[in-house]
This record gives sequence, structure tokens and C-alpha cells, in this order.
Amino acid sequence: MPNAARKDGAKGTAGFVPTARLDALTDAVFAFAMTLLVINIELPDDFDPKTTHAFLQGLAGLSDTFIAYLITFVVLVAFWSGRAQATYDPEMASPAYARATLFHLLWVTVLPFSMLAVSRYNVAGAVWLYGANMILLAVTGILIARAAKRDSGHADAHDGRIEFALLIASAILSMLISLVSTDYAMLAYLLNVAAPYLRRRVGG
Repeated sequence: MPNAARKDGAKGTAGFVPTARLDALTDAVFAFAMTLLVINIELPDDFDPKTTHAFLQGLAGLSDTFIAYLITFVVLVAFWSGRAQATYDPEMASPAYARATLFHLLWVTVLPFSMLAVSRYNVAGAVWLYGANMILLAVTGILIARAAKRDSGHADAHDGRIEFALLIASAILSMLISLVSTDYAMLAYLLNVAAPYLRRRVGG
């Protein structure tokens, strides 16, 4: 994030730690979490295909895992991109901003485990675990945005509330669907593709 943009919007709030240090930690944690996601895609230890057809059948058996992986990866990219594109973050992070960021990263590191659970276990509890993780990511994302707006003095800065609200709504919907059918619960997260459209509608 450009330092110039931060300096222009800064109110002179007493800093706790340079925001650039939190940005570096954020990039590292997101990169590590994204790597762990693909590591969780594993074929069974006893998988020993003798033909191409058997191999493809084995891959087809991982469809739930691939769906969970793609959804989780896209969500992580969206969160990282939102942080990377923020232009009004303060140059020095306040204690509230730093706490919100670290708490957010906590739930980023948990996400590979949540993905592993929901991809391996076809039960409602796994869907609820994944959904709770998503909600906590969204809530901490909101806290970061609010702290950044307060510290920078840019009350009109984009805070991602549409995206966060849609993610929370899709997580709750996924949980509800899981009570009826876990096979379709993860599809609720496809609602998030509508976020750009909703942001234009609300912004316009």
C-alpha cells in the first residue's frame, strides 16, 4: 500500500506498530494458509489405480475436497486483495487496529483445518465449523476496516461491508442447508460472486 496515501489520510493517531509490519505478516500468513489448503487435498493411502479410468475415478472421488478448496481459496484471495487494495490505512497502526489484524490472522490460520473437516466429513457439524470460521473472518475484517477508518480519518473509505455481510449471510445459509442436506451446503458460498454487483448497486 502506498505510504503517500496513508500519510495523506492520517490524523496523527498515536501509533502502536508500523502498519507495514502488519502488512508483511498478513502476506506471510495468507501465503502459508493458501499453501496448506492444497496440501489437504490427498488421495487415500491405499489408492493404487491400474488404469487411467481408475485414476480418474479416484480424482472424481475428491470432488467435495476440490469444491471446498476452491471456495476457501477464493475467499482467502478476496480477503487478501481487500487488505492489499486499502489506500487509507494509517501509517502507524493503533492498538485496536493491530489487535483486529492479529485476531483476523488467527482465523486465517484456522481455515485450512476447517476446509479439511468439511471436505472429509459429510456431517452438519463440519459445515458449521467451516461457517463459523467464515463468520469470524468477516467480523474481524469489519473490525479492521472500522479501526482503519477511525485512525486515518477517512469516514467515507470503502470498508467492505457489502462483501462481509454477504459472506456472513452465505455462511449462515450454508449452515441451515446442512440441516437438510450436507451435499449442497457449500454451494451457498457461491452467493459471494454477487458481491461486486451489490456493491455497485448500493454505491450507485
